[in-house]
Amino acid sequence: MKSALSTLVKRLDNELLSEASVIPWSCPVPSFGDLSRSRLATLGINPSNREFVDTSGKGLDGSSRRLHTLKSLGLSRWSEANPRHLQSIVDSCRTYFSRNPYDRWFRRLDYVISGTEASYYNASANACHLDLIPYATSCKWTGLTHQQRSSLLAIAGDTLGLLLRESPVRLLILNGNSVVQQFQQIAGIRLDKLAKRAWSLPRRSDSDVSGFAYEGAIRNLGGVKLRREVLVLGFNHNIQSSFGVTTEVSTAIRRWIARTGSEVIL
Repeated sequence: MKSALSTLVKRLDNELLSEASVIPWSCPVPSFGDLSRSRLATLGINPSNREFVDTSGKGLDGSSRRLHTLKSLGLSRWSEANPRHLQSIVDSCRTYFSRNPYDRWFRRLDYVISGTEASYYNASANACHLDLIPYATSCKWTGLTHQQRSSLLAIAGDTLGLLLRESPVRLLILNGNSVVQQFQQIAGIRLDKLAKRAWSLPRRSDSDVSGFAYEGAIRNLGGVKLRREVLVLGFNHNIQSSFGVTTEVSTAIRRWIARTGSEVIL
């Protein structure tokens, strides 16, 4: 992972990243958890700004800090980073869930993968979280312009393939419709789509929001040839953000993932 991280750090000098609202003093995040031990990985768009700032936008520091920054590494710019700094970033990512994780976001996702007996948190720590774009932005993905999103995908679109190639991951879980759509674009595939009536989200004044499952397999990603086939499962509801995701729907998704993906990671 360190070689991929070195590339990600060097890319921070690209002006397009600063123009795309990347938090300039935040480190790239190749993984949340230990990728080298994970057979299951969940996938999001990019790290939340809450990994680096509090609700008022102030940078997390001291015991509240979750991941490394220029300040915590004693750097004035990322071009000064050496192998020791890169190892510190790798270590902070690997031990993320044993320190100060953003539980409000990760606990709900951990629940839907727990039917496979995988977890970010348990002693075996056999699951991790990855993002299509490993850079945190000052606003949510939906708040970025089309040009900013395109720039980020163009600069970092090969990252996921590079990380998966060097990992033991065999099951990739896509969290939400935006992730599914962007993943399909990077992978150059169309996942099989199946309506799931039990996943519908009720609305009082409008029609229900339908639930959909996605399934497929990849051996190449973003121009990177993987060393094994990876099963890809996804769902259109964003577990943390979709309004009205009930316990019943989360449980139904959990059962589907367990039934469809458990054998792959045994």
